[in-house]
Amino acid sequence: MSKIFHDLPHGLYEWVEQSGGGSITRLERHLARREAWVVDITAPGGHVTEGFLRLDRNPIKGSAASLYKEAMICQALEDTDIPAPRLYAWSDDHCAALLARDAGRSDIDKLEDTARQRAIMQDFIKIIARLHRLNTDTLGLDKVLGAKPQTAAELALGDLDLQLRNFKRFLDNYTDPLMTYAVQWLRQHVPLEVPQMALVQGDTGPVNFMFQQNKVSVVVDWEWGHWGDPMEDLGNICVREFWNPCGGLDGLFKLYEQESGLPYQRFSAQYYRIQQNVRGMVGIHAVCAKPPQQEPLAWYLCYRYVTDRATCEGIADAMGIRIARPEMPTTTARADLLVSTAADSLRRDVLPRVDNAFAHSRAQDAARLIECLDRRSRFSATLNDTEREEIGELLGHRFAGVTQAQQALVTAIEARTLDDEKLLQYLARKAYRDEWLYAPVVELYPDRQWSALD
Repeated sequence: MSKIFHDLPHGLYEWVEQSGGGSITRLERHLARREAWVVDITAPGGHVTEGFLRLDRNPIKGSAASLYKEAMICQALEDTDIPAPRLYAWSDDHCAALLARDAGRSDIDKLEDTARQRAIMQDFIKIIARLHRLNTDTLGLDKVLGAKPQTAAELALGDLDLQLRNFKRFLDNYTDPLMTYAVQWLRQHVPLEVPQMALVQGDTGPVNFMFQQNKVSVVVDWEWGHWGDPMEDLGNICVREFWNPCGGLDGLFKLYEQESGLPYQRFSAQYYRIQQNVRGMVGIHAVCAKPPQQEPLAWYLCYRYVTDRATCEGIADAMGIRIARPEMPTTTARADLLVSTAADSLRRDVLPRVDNAFAHSRAQDAARLIECLDRRSRFSATLNDTEREEIGELLGHRFAGVTQAQQALVTAIEARTLDDEKLLQYLARKAYRDEWLYAPVVELYPDRQWSALD
Protein backbone atom coordinates (compact mmCIF):
# COMPACT_ATOMS: atom_id res chain seq x y z
CA MET A 1 0.00 0.00 0.00
CA SER A 2 1.31 3.46 -0.85
CA LYS A 3 1.94 5.79 2.03
CA ILE A 4 -0.98 7.93 3.11
CA PHE A 5 -0.63 11.63 2.25
CA HIS A 6 0.56 13.68 5.22
CA ASP A 7 2.75 16.62 6.14
CA LEU A 8 4.45 15.02 9.14
CA PRO A 9 8.12 15.85 9.79
CA HIS A 10 10.63 13.67 7.96
CA GLY A 11 10.97 10.24 9.57
CA LEU A 12 7.96 10.51 11.90
CA TYR A 13 5.71 8.38 9.68
CA GLU A 14 8.24 5.55 9.81
CA TRP A 15 8.69 5.95 13.59
CA VAL A 16 4.94 5.55 14.13
CA GLU A 17 4.89 2.35 12.05
CA GLN A 18 7.90 0.95 13.89
CA SER A 19 6.45 1.88 17.31
CA GLY A 20 3.08 0.36 16.45
CA GLY A 21 4.50 -2.82 14.92
CA GLY A 22 2.74 -2.54 11.58
CA SER A 23 1.67 -0.30 8.72
CA ILE A 24 -0.33 2.91 8.98
CA THR A 25 -3.76 2.27 7.48
CA ARG A 26 -5.45 5.46 8.73
CA LEU A 27 -3.96 8.89 9.32
CA GLU A 28 -6.20 11.93 9.76
CA ARG A 29 -5.46 15.37 11.16
CA HIS A 30 -7.45 15.83 14.36
CA LEU A 31 -9.47 19.02 14.81
CA ALA A 32 -7.65 20.51 17.77
CA ARG A 33 -5.80 23.68 18.65
CA ARG A 34 -2.57 21.71 19.16
CA GLU A 35 -1.40 19.43 16.40
CA ALA A 36 -2.62 15.84 16.69
CA TRP A 37 -3.44 12.96 14.37
CA VAL A 38 -5.80 10.00 14.53
CA VAL A 39 -3.80 6.94 13.43
CA ASP A 40 -4.51 3.22 12.92
CA ILE A 41 -1.57 0.81 12.69
CA THR A 42 -2.31 -2.62 11.29
CA ALA A 43 0.03 -5.47 12.24
CA PRO A 44 0.90 -8.27 9.79
CA GLY A 45 -1.55 -10.58 11.56
CA GLY A 46 -4.39 -8.07 11.17
CA HIS A 47 -4.49 -6.58 14.68
CA VAL A 48 -5.21 -2.84 14.58
CA THR A 49 -3.67 -0.48 17.12
CA GLU A 50 -5.85 2.58 17.45
CA GLY A 51 -3.53 5.44 18.27
CA PHE A 52 -3.50 9.17 18.85
CA LEU A 53 -0.36 10.93 17.66
CA ARG A 54 0.64 14.18 19.36
CA LEU A 55 3.63 16.23 18.29
CA ASP A 56 5.21 19.57 19.05
CA ARG A 57 7.12 20.96 16.07
CA ASN A 58 8.59 23.84 18.07
CA PRO A 59 9.11 22.67 21.67
CA ILE A 60 10.21 25.26 24.20
CA LYS A 61 12.88 23.88 26.51
CA GLY A 62 11.77 24.02 30.14
CA SER A 63 8.23 25.10 29.23
CA ALA A 64 5.52 25.02 31.89
CA ALA A 65 3.45 22.98 29.42
CA SER A 66 5.21 20.28 27.43
CA LEU A 67 4.27 17.20 25.47
CA TYR A 68 7.17 15.29 27.06
CA LYS A 69 5.79 16.01 30.50
CA GLU A 70 2.35 14.85 29.39
CA ALA A 71 3.75 11.59 28.05
CA MET A 72 5.71 10.85 31.23
CA ILE A 73 2.73 11.62 33.48
CA CYS A 74 0.55 9.26 31.45
CA GLN A 75 3.21 6.57 31.83
CA ALA A 76 3.46 7.18 35.59
CA LEU A 77 -0.32 6.92 36.05
CA GLU A 78 -0.60 3.60 34.19
CA ASP A 79 -0.44 1.55 37.42
CA THR A 80 -2.84 3.80 39.37
CA ASP A 81 -6.64 4.02 39.41
CA ILE A 82 -6.51 7.27 37.41
CA PRO A 83 -7.68 6.62 33.82
CA ALA A 84 -4.96 8.33 31.76
CA PRO A 85 -4.10 7.45 28.15
CA ARG A 86 -1.67 4.57 27.70
CA LEU A 87 1.67 5.69 26.26
CA TYR A 88 2.76 3.38 23.44
CA ALA A 89 5.94 5.25 22.56
CA TRP A 90 7.81 8.52 22.93
CA SER A 91 10.26 10.07 20.44
CA ASP A 92 12.87 12.54 21.66
CA ASP A 93 13.93 13.18 18.07
CA HIS A 94 10.47 14.25 16.91
CA CYS A 95 9.03 15.43 20.26
CA ALA A 96 6.11 13.12 19.53
CA ALA A 97 3.96 10.81 21.63
CA LEU A 98 1.99 7.84 20.36
CA LEU A 99 -0.90 7.35 22.77
CA ALA A 100 -3.83 4.96 22.93
CA ARG A 101 -7.03 6.33 21.40
CA ASP A 102 -10.14 6.04 23.51
CA ALA A 103 -13.44 5.03 21.95
CA GLY A 104 -15.42 7.54 23.99
CA ARG A 105 -16.42 11.09 23.25
CA SER A 106 -15.39 14.37 24.87
CA ASP A 107 -18.24 16.72 23.99
CA ILE A 108 -20.09 16.64 27.31
CA ASP A 109 -21.21 20.20 26.60
CA LYS A 110 -23.22 18.92 23.60
CA LEU A 111 -25.33 16.48 25.62
CA GLU A 112 -28.98 17.51 25.93
CA ASP A 113 -29.57 15.15 28.86
CA THR A 114 -28.68 17.31 31.87
CA ALA A 115 -29.00 14.37 34.27
CA ARG A 116 -26.39 12.50 32.24
CA GLN A 117 -24.10 15.55 32.24
CA ARG A 118 -24.35 15.70 36.01
CA ALA A 119 -23.61 11.97 36.44
CA ILE A 120 -20.51 12.24 34.22
CA MET A 121 -19.24 15.35 36.03
CA GLN A 122 -19.73 13.66 39.40
CA ASP A 123 -17.72 10.67 38.21
CA PHE A 124 -15.02 13.03 36.96
CA ILE A 125 -14.88 14.89 40.28
CA LYS A 126 -14.33 11.56 42.06
CA ILE A 127 -11.38 10.83 39.74
CA ILE A 128 -9.82 14.23 40.51
CA ALA A 129 -10.28 13.55 44.22
CA ARG A 130 -8.42 10.24 43.79
CA LEU A 131 -5.69 11.99 41.79
CA HIS A 132 -5.06 14.42 44.63
CA ARG A 133 -4.82 11.56 47.13
CA LEU A 134 -1.97 9.84 45.24
CA ASN A 135 1.34 9.57 47.08
CA THR A 136 3.56 11.99 45.16
CA ASP A 137 6.72 10.24 46.43
CA THR A 138 5.89 6.97 44.66
CA LEU A 139 4.99 8.33 41.19
CA GLY A 140 8.58 8.64 39.98
CA LEU A 141 7.96 12.07 38.48
CA ASP A 142 10.50 14.17 40.39
CA LYS A 143 12.94 14.31 37.46
CA VAL A 144 10.11 15.23 35.09
CA LEU A 145 8.28 17.79 37.23
CA GLY A 146 11.26 19.09 39.18
CA ALA A 147 11.70 19.80 42.86
CA LYS A 148 8.56 19.97 44.95
CA PRO A 149 7.51 23.52 45.95
CA GLN A 150 8.10 24.42 49.59
CA THR A 151 5.84 27.46 50.08
CA ALA A 152 2.31 28.55 49.20
CA ALA A 153 3.75 31.19 46.84
CA GLU A 154 5.83 28.57 45.00
CA LEU A 155 2.76 26.36 44.61
CA ALA A 156 0.60 29.21 43.32
CA LEU A 157 3.13 31.00 41.13
CA GLY A 158 5.62 28.37 39.98
CA ASP A 159 4.08 27.61 36.58
CA LEU A 160 3.12 31.24 36.02
CA ASP A 161 6.69 32.39 36.70
CA LEU A 162 8.02 29.69 34.38
CA GLN A 163 5.63 30.84 31.67
CA LEU A 164 6.75 34.45 32.13
CA ARG A 165 10.40 33.43 31.86
CA ASN A 166 9.78 31.36 28.74
CA PHE A 167 8.08 34.31 27.03
CA LYS A 168 10.40 36.98 28.41
CA ARG A 169 11.70 38.01 24.98
CA PHE A 170 8.14 38.57 23.78
CA LEU A 171 6.98 40.30 26.97
CA ASP A 172 9.97 42.67 27.08
CA ASN A 173 8.65 44.29 23.90
CA TYR A 174 4.92 43.97 24.58
CA THR A 175 2.60 46.40 26.33
CA ASP A 176 -0.63 45.11 27.83
CA PRO A 177 -2.10 46.82 30.91
CA LEU A 178 -4.43 43.93 31.79
CA MET A 179 -1.65 41.34 31.76
CA THR A 180 0.53 43.60 33.89
CA TYR A 181 -2.24 44.15 36.42
CA ALA A 182 -3.39 40.52 36.49
CA VAL A 183 0.12 39.17 37.17
CA GLN A 184 0.54 41.76 39.91
CA TRP A 185 -2.84 40.80 41.41
CA LEU A 186 -1.90 37.12 41.51
CA ARG A 187 1.32 37.90 43.36
CA GLN A 188 -0.54 40.01 45.94
CA HIS A 189 -3.32 37.50 46.65
CA VAL A 190 -1.63 34.09 46.89
CA PRO A 191 -3.80 31.67 48.95
CA LEU A 192 -1.83 30.95 52.11
CA GLU A 193 -3.90 27.98 53.29
CA VAL A 194 -2.95 24.92 51.23
CA PRO A 195 -4.52 21.60 52.31
CA GLN A 196 -1.59 19.59 50.90
CA MET A 197 0.62 19.34 47.83
CA ALA A 198 -0.61 17.05 45.06
CA LEU A 199 -0.11 16.07 41.45
CA VAL A 200 -2.52 18.40 39.66
CA GLN A 201 -3.49 18.12 36.01
CA GLY A 202 -3.20 21.87 35.62
CA ASP A 203 -5.76 22.17 32.81
CA THR A 204 -8.54 19.86 33.87
CA GLY A 205 -12.28 19.81 33.33
CA PRO A 206 -14.89 19.36 30.59
CA VAL A 207 -13.59 18.31 27.15
CA ASN A 208 -10.26 17.25 28.67
CA PHE A 209 -11.74 13.86 29.44
CA MET A 210 -13.55 11.22 27.39
CA PHE A 211 -16.70 9.47 28.51
CA GLN A 212 -18.73 6.40 27.63
CA GLN A 213 -22.31 6.04 28.89
CA ASN A 214 -22.32 7.91 32.23
CA LYS A 215 -18.69 7.26 33.16
CA VAL A 216 -15.38 8.94 32.42
CA SER A 217 -13.29 6.52 30.35
CA VAL A 218 -10.02 8.49 30.21
CA VAL A 219 -8.66 11.86 31.35
CA VAL A 220 -6.59 13.49 28.61
CA ASP A 221 -4.26 16.48 28.13
CA TRP A 222 -1.70 16.33 30.93
CA GLU A 223 0.85 18.75 29.47
CA TRP A 224 0.29 21.29 32.27
CA GLY A 225 0.60 18.66 35.03
CA HIS A 226 2.77 19.65 38.02
CA TRP A 227 3.07 19.64 41.80
CA GLY A 228 0.49 22.08 43.09
CA ASP A 229 -2.34 23.11 45.37
CA PRO A 230 -5.35 20.78 44.83
CA MET A 231 -7.56 23.86 44.68
CA GLU A 232 -5.80 24.75 41.42
CA ASP A 233 -7.56 21.90 39.64
CA LEU A 234 -10.91 23.15 40.98
CA GLY A 235 -10.11 26.54 39.47
CA ASN A 236 -9.16 24.75 36.24
CA ILE A 237 -12.55 23.04 36.22
CA CYS A 238 -14.22 26.46 36.52
CA VAL A 239 -12.31 27.65 33.45
CA ARG A 240 -13.04 24.62 31.31
CA GLU A 241 -16.71 24.66 32.33
CA PHE A 242 -16.76 28.33 31.32
CA TRP A 243 -15.66 27.34 27.80
CA ASN A 244 -17.69 24.12 27.67
CA PRO A 245 -20.87 24.64 29.74
CA CYS A 246 -22.27 21.38 31.04
CA GLY A 247 -24.81 22.10 33.74
CA GLY A 248 -22.90 24.34 36.13
CA LEU A 249 -20.83 23.55 39.22
CA ASP A 250 -23.52 23.45 41.90
CA GLY A 251 -22.58 20.85 44.52
CA LEU A 252 -19.57 19.45 42.66
CA PHE A 253 -16.92 20.95 44.91
CA LYS A 254 -18.75 19.79 48.03
CA LEU A 255 -18.66 16.31 46.49
CA TYR A 256 -14.92 16.75 45.93
CA GLU A 257 -14.53 17.66 49.60
CA GLN A 258 -16.34 14.46 50.64
CA GLU A 259 -14.39 12.21 48.27
CA SER A 260 -10.92 13.68 48.81
CA GLY A 261 -11.08 14.50 52.50
CA LEU A 262 -9.61 17.90 51.63
CA PRO A 263 -11.42 21.17 52.46
CA TYR A 264 -12.92 23.14 49.56
CA GLN A 265 -11.67 26.74 49.75
CA ARG A 266 -13.83 29.10 47.71
CA PHE A 267 -11.36 31.98 47.40
CA SER A 268 -8.65 29.57 46.26
CA ALA A 269 -10.93 28.31 43.50
CA GLN A 270 -11.58 31.93 42.48
CA TYR A 271 -7.85 32.65 42.57
CA TYR A 272 -6.87 29.66 40.45
CA ARG A 273 -9.48 30.26 37.77
CA ILE A 274 -7.83 33.69 37.35
CA GLN A 275 -4.36 32.13 37.54
CA GLN A 276 -5.10 29.69 34.73
CA ASN A 277 -6.52 32.48 32.59
CA VAL A 278 -3.44 34.64 33.11
CA ARG A 279 -1.03 31.75 32.63
CA GLY A 280 -2.70 30.96 29.32
CA MET A 281 -2.98 34.64 28.40
CA VAL A 282 0.80 34.94 28.07
CA GLY A 283 1.11 32.31 25.35
CA ILE A 284 -2.13 33.25 23.63
CA HIS A 285 -1.10 36.91 23.29
CA ALA A 286 2.27 35.78 21.91
CA VAL A 287 0.64 33.55 19.28
CA CYS A 288 -1.76 36.33 18.28
CA ALA A 289 1.16 38.75 17.87
CA LYS A 290 3.14 36.33 15.66
CA PRO A 291 1.12 33.23 14.77
CA PRO A 292 3.03 30.09 13.70
CA GLN A 293 2.03 28.78 10.30
CA GLN A 294 0.21 25.69 11.60
CA GLU A 295 -1.82 27.46 14.30
CA PRO A 296 -5.50 28.44 13.85
CA LEU A 297 -5.32 32.20 14.47
CA ALA A 298 -9.11 32.68 14.58
CA TRP A 299 -9.33 30.35 17.58
CA TYR A 300 -6.46 32.06 19.36
CA LEU A 301 -8.03 35.48 18.84
CA CYS A 302 -11.26 34.13 20.28
CA TYR A 303 -9.43 32.72 23.31
CA ARG A 304 -7.57 35.98 23.76
CA TYR A 305 -10.50 38.37 23.83
CA VAL A 306 -12.93 36.14 25.70
CA THR A 307 -10.21 35.27 28.24
CA ASP A 308 -9.33 38.94 28.77
CA ARG A 309 -12.96 39.73 29.53
CA ALA A 310 -13.37 36.67 31.76
CA THR A 311 -10.21 37.56 33.67
CA CYS A 312 -11.59 41.00 34.49
CA GLU A 313 -14.87 39.45 35.63
CA GLY A 314 -13.02 36.85 37.72
CA ILE A 315 -10.91 39.44 39.54
CA ALA A 316 -13.96 41.65 40.07
CA ASP A 317 -15.86 38.69 41.56
CA ALA A 318 -13.00 37.79 43.89
CA MET A 319 -12.67 41.40 45.08
CA GLY A 320 -16.35 42.31 45.24
CA ILE A 321 -15.97 45.09 42.65
CA ARG A 322 -18.83 45.99 40.32
CA ILE A 323 -17.98 46.32 36.63
CA ALA A 324 -20.27 47.25 33.75
CA ARG A 325 -20.37 46.65 30.01
CA PRO A 326 -20.02 49.99 28.16
CA GLU A 327 -21.96 51.16 25.14
CA MET A 328 -20.34 50.14 21.89
CA PRO A 329 -19.43 52.61 19.13
CA THR A 330 -21.43 53.23 16.00
CA THR A 331 -20.13 54.31 12.62
CA THR A 332 -21.54 55.20 9.23
CA ALA A 333 -18.49 53.75 7.46
CA ARG A 334 -19.41 50.99 5.02
CA ALA A 335 -17.78 47.60 4.88
CA ASP A 336 -14.80 47.42 2.53
CA LEU A 337 -16.04 46.00 -0.79
CA LEU A 338 -13.00 43.76 -1.35
CA VAL A 339 -13.09 42.45 2.21
CA SER A 340 -16.80 41.66 2.23
CA THR A 341 -16.60 40.05 -1.21
CA ALA A 342 -13.76 37.78 -0.10
CA ALA A 343 -15.63 36.68 3.03
CA ASP A 344 -18.87 36.10 1.09
CA SER A 345 -17.04 34.05 -1.54
CA LEU A 346 -15.49 31.80 1.09
CA ARG A 347 -18.82 31.21 2.82
CA ARG A 348 -20.94 30.88 -0.35
CA ASP A 349 -18.64 29.28 -2.92
CA VAL A 350 -15.89 27.45 -1.03
CA LEU A 351 -17.13 26.14 2.32
CA PRO A 352 -20.16 24.20 0.97
CA ARG A 353 -17.81 22.28 -1.34
CA VAL A 354 -15.06 21.39 1.16
CA ASP A 355 -15.54 17.86 2.48
CA ASN A 356 -12.38 17.50 4.57
CA ALA A 357 -13.23 18.53 8.14
CA PHE A 358 -9.83 20.10 8.85
CA ALA A 359 -9.80 22.10 5.58
CA HIS A 360 -13.42 23.18 6.16
CA SER A 361 -12.52 24.46 9.63
CA ARG A 362 -9.55 26.43 8.32
CA ALA A 363 -11.57 27.95 5.46
CA GLN A 364 -14.23 29.02 7.95
CA ASP A 365 -11.52 30.53 10.15
CA ALA A 366 -10.24 32.50 7.14
CA ALA A 367 -13.72 33.94 6.55
CA ARG A 368 -13.91 35.03 10.20
CA LEU A 369 -10.50 36.69 10.03
CA ILE A 370 -11.52 38.64 6.94
CA GLU A 371 -14.66 39.85 8.72
CA CYS A 372 -12.54 40.95 11.70
CA LEU A 373 -10.31 42.90 9.34
CA ASP A 374 -13.36 44.79 8.10
CA ARG A 375 -14.51 45.61 11.64
CA ARG A 376 -11.04 46.84 12.58
CA SER A 377 -10.94 49.16 9.57
CA ARG A 378 -14.32 50.66 10.51
CA PHE A 379 -14.10 50.90 14.31
CA SER A 380 -10.45 50.95 15.44
CA ALA A 381 -10.01 54.74 15.24
CA THR A 382 -13.08 55.38 17.39
CA LEU A 383 -12.07 52.73 19.93
CA ASN A 384 -8.50 54.05 20.15
CA ASP A 385 -9.82 57.54 20.88
CA THR A 386 -11.99 56.10 23.65
CA GLU A 387 -9.07 54.23 25.22
CA ARG A 388 -6.85 57.30 25.06
CA GLU A 389 -9.49 59.47 26.73
CA GLU A 390 -10.36 56.96 29.46
CA ILE A 391 -6.72 56.33 30.34
CA GLY A 392 -6.22 60.11 30.42
CA GLU A 393 -9.04 60.43 32.94
CA LEU A 394 -7.60 57.59 35.02
CA LEU A 395 -4.10 59.07 35.12
CA GLY A 396 -5.05 62.75 35.09
CA HIS A 397 -3.08 63.46 31.93
CA ARG A 398 -3.96 63.96 28.26
CA PHE A 399 -2.16 61.75 25.72
CA ALA A 400 -1.57 62.34 22.03
CA GLY A 401 -1.94 58.67 21.09
CA VAL A 402 -3.29 55.41 22.47
CA THR A 403 0.12 53.67 22.48
CA GLN A 404 1.61 56.40 24.66
CA ALA A 405 -1.41 56.21 26.96
CA GLN A 406 -1.15 52.43 27.37
CA GLN A 407 2.56 52.62 28.15
CA ALA A 408 1.89 55.27 30.78
CA LEU A 409 -0.84 53.10 32.28
CA VAL A 410 1.48 50.09 32.54
CA THR A 411 4.03 52.29 34.33
CA ALA A 412 1.38 53.44 36.79
CA ILE A 413 0.20 49.86 37.40
CA GLU A 414 3.76 48.73 38.10
CA ALA A 415 4.16 51.61 40.55
CA ARG A 416 0.89 50.62 42.28
CA THR A 417 -0.33 54.19 42.36
CA LEU A 418 -3.87 53.53 41.09
CA ASP A 419 -7.13 52.70 42.82
CA ASP A 420 -7.95 49.02 42.18
CA GLU A 421 -11.64 49.63 41.63
CA LYS A 422 -11.27 52.40 39.06
CA LEU A 423 -8.45 50.59 37.27
CA LEU A 424 -10.33 47.29 37.05
CA GLN A 425 -13.47 49.03 35.84
CA TYR A 426 -11.47 50.60 33.00
CA LEU A 427 -9.72 47.31 32.12
CA ALA A 428 -13.09 45.58 32.00
CA ARG A 429 -14.56 48.21 29.67
CA LYS A 430 -11.54 47.80 27.40
CA ALA A 431 -11.96 44.01 27.41
CA TYR A 432 -15.68 44.25 26.60
CA ARG A 433 -14.93 46.57 23.68
CA ASP A 434 -12.19 44.29 22.31
CA GLU A 435 -14.47 41.26 22.54
CA TRP A 436 -17.15 43.17 20.63
CA LEU A 437 -14.68 44.32 17.97
CA TYR A 438 -13.61 40.75 17.27
CA ALA A 439 -17.15 39.38 17.27
CA PRO A 440 -16.66 37.17 14.16
CA VAL A 441 -14.05 35.03 15.93
CA VAL A 442 -15.69 35.32 19.36
CA GLU A 443 -18.70 33.59 17.80
CA LEU A 444 -16.65 30.40 17.97
CA TYR A 445 -17.48 30.44 21.70
CA PRO A 446 -20.42 32.82 22.10
CA ASP A 447 -21.99 34.02 25.35
CA ARG A 448 -19.49 32.37 27.69
CA GLN A 449 -20.13 33.14 31.38
CA TRP A 450 -18.67 31.97 34.70
CA SER A 451 -20.83 29.42 36.50
CA ALA A 452 -21.64 30.29 40.11
CA LEU A 453 -19.39 28.87 42.83
CA ASP A 454 -20.75 27.31 46.02
